Amino acid sequence: MPNEPKLPESNSNIQSLEFLLFKAGNAQVFEKIFKTNYNKVTGFCNQFIFDLDKSKSIAQESFLKLWINREKVETANGIYSFLYTAARTECLNYLRHKNIEGKYHQKSIEEKEYLLSHDILESFQLNEMEFSELEEAIKKAIEELPERCREVFIKSRFEGKKNREISEELGIALKSVETNMTRALKFLRKSLSEYLTILIALLLNL
Repeated sequence: MPNEPKLPESNSNIQSLEFLLFKAGNAQVFEKIFKTNYNKVTGFCNQFIFDLDKSKSIAQESFLKLWINREKVETANGIYSFLYTAARTECLNYLRHKNIEGKYHQKSIEEKEYLLSHDILESFQLNEMEFSELEEAIKKAIEELPERCREVFIKSRFEGKKNREISEELGIALKSVETNMTRALKFLRKSLSEYLTILIALLLNL
């Protein structure tokens, strides 16, 4: 994979009181978080989509989602994982949209998806061995899924397709798609419980 700029390190200056105020909806604390991290999130996006205006828009949307979901953030570090995960998702959605327009090749999108995931995981300070172990654990768990569950899961999580699209592609009922996703997620939660905190925040949205 090509070398890319790395994810900015998390700002560790958010004190416990500020975090509690943020959770409680304190606008001044949120503004501080925004001013401290907006350029970093924008830069993170732009190194993958190479569109500064769109990167700014994605960054703003990520902060809006953070504000709306602030009560769900459990730790100060969770603020950063939420921001960059939201930004990652929107970057990939943007690239997939461009792919539909014929401006990107699928291989290019897959490479960027790998790099986005890799950079966010590095923010958790996993070393190379731990990262490889995590990748192998994910791959093994997915391979162990029943065939139909695996098909549905891959199309949903890695191809970004909606349930109705999956239903039409596989020729199965919409309810069957939902049932297979539920089974797949239940199995993966159990199989990957050791890594669940990271996976919830970043890769699988379990």
